[in-house]
Amino acid sequence: MSEIDSADDTPLEQPDIGTEVHAPARARVRSAGRGRGGAAARRAARADTSVAQLPYIRRKISTFDILDDEAMQIIENNADTVLEEIGVAFRDDAEALSMWKEAGADVKGERVHFPKGLCRALMKTAPQQFTQHARNADRNVEIGGNNTVFAPVYGPPFVRGLDGERRYGTIEDFQNLVKMAYMAPAMHHSGGTICEPSDIPVNKRHLDMLMAHMSLSDKPYMGSVTAPERAKDTVEMSKILFGDDFVDNNCVVTSLININSPLVMDDTMLGALKVYARAGQACIISPFIVGGAMSPVTVAGTLTQVLAEAQAALAFSQLCRPGAPVIFGTFATSISMQTGAPAFGTPEPSQVLYGAAQFARKYKLPFRSGGSLTGAKMPDAQAAYDSANTLNATLLGGVNFSLHAAGWLEGGLVSSFEKFVMDCDQLAAQQKMAEGVAVDENGQAMDAIREIIEKEQTHYLGTEHTQNNFKTAFYASTVADNNSFEQWEAEGSKWANERARATAEQWIKNHQAPTMDEGKREALEAFVAQKKDSMPDAFT
Repeated sequence: MSEIDSADDTPLEQPDIGTEVHAPARARVRSAGRGRGGAAARRAARADTSVAQLPYIRRKISTFDILDDEAMQIIENNADTVLEEIGVAFRDDAEALSMWKEAGADVKGERVHFPKGLCRALMKTAPQQFTQHARNADRNVEIGGNNTVFAPVYGPPFVRGLDGERRYGTIEDFQNLVKMAYMAPAMHHSGGTICEPSDIPVNKRHLDMLMAHMSLSDKPYMGSVTAPERAKDTVEMSKILFGDDFVDNNCVVTSLININSPLVMDDTMLGALKVYARAGQACIISPFIVGGAMSPVTVAGTLTQVLAEAQAALAFSQLCRPGAPVIFGTFATSISMQTGAPAFGTPEPSQVLYGAAQFARKYKLPFRSGGSLTGAKMPDAQAAYDSANTLNATLLGGVNFSLHAAGWLEGGLVSSFEKFVMDCDQLAAQQKMAEGVAVDENGQAMDAIREIIEKEQTHYLGTEHTQNNFKTAFYASTVADNNSFEQWEAEGSKWANERARATAEQWIKNHQAPTMDEGKREALEAFVAQKKDSMPDAFT
């Protein structure tokens, strides 16, 4: 496997993961003056198992703003009213309530009421942009600004594996998905709970998941939030991996803190938030919204609630430790008013994303949302349409951290191996889109235009400019088949998901774990063993 390319602004050759799509594309270009590629070229492409990693995205395109100044002012005023008059419950956490009272909030029972402007004043200490460090420094990611980081699906209890069956996830599935995230060129982050390993006790599985992220990959990872003590284990294991001083002074973990909408922070999320914030580690503060069930049915009403909930939790992170890195997040979907089932890829969640992103930029905070979301049960046309609609908004909305960027199926209940590859293909396409339009001398292509006139040519295929640029001129999908019907039929009449499955199998087979210091590995294994031995198994 090739080393990761340095994170600079030089053009990158489109990664070739050995699927049959690349070879015919090259063969067509060669036919303009370099000879035919044919079957031999396709076989050579399939035999090439090297993977060129892409750096996190530095967007060179503008963001899309859906709200004008008047609309933003109305929604912000309404959120201030919600915070002051209705408040947010900080449930079963006496310490949090005491901290809010000392900060000047009006605490009534477990509900905290915030004077206008208090939350935004506290939020000002949060960094506008921060680095999450990986154990391989070449894989560090910058979260915030004009950057976009893609991370895998998070949280499904089920998988749809390489055999096509839907079943509960196992630790082997989890490890294989970590391997795939490591091998995927356009996946910048290893993620967190890519699936739930149901064959390991609930109170111990976070240890095995962290070991998989730390040992099978050297990309950044996420920590456990299912209990405060599991968050503490994450920090302790990270200190073994990076060193105490480094963790004390740098962000090495990102965690997902969901708000129980409407307007509740529960003790589990508060406990994990306090652990990570006090350790200087990043928290994604994310209201979890199913519109019509957990928020009003209107976009403006949902944005009002999102803004109120997010501000309360973001501000609390700064009470825990001023300057602690946080990400303003939102997860929003609509609901079928006929069946009550969540619906994905519809316009309204994208409108919520665009609006929330504008507020994140106004408050100078990194933003999390989007992904490749769908309610489809299989990686079919519905999955593609739903995911494309969400992913386009992810890029155009200026999302900085995109969780669920690959593998999400069935409304988040399933991690799909096939869809993981199909989604990663589109992530690489979005990476190309984010580069914008080059208008340097090569981009203007004036020499090519002159050449075809001077040489009385009727096409550009043989021009020097085309020959110099054909490898990187257009995005070449690693999943799509744009060949003739006859060639597609001769190569097995494979559907996109079948081609994706072959790539997933290849990624897992060819995965080689990055080198790890043996002393650190032994210390991590000892920590895991000691923690497991210290408590009985619990499966609930």
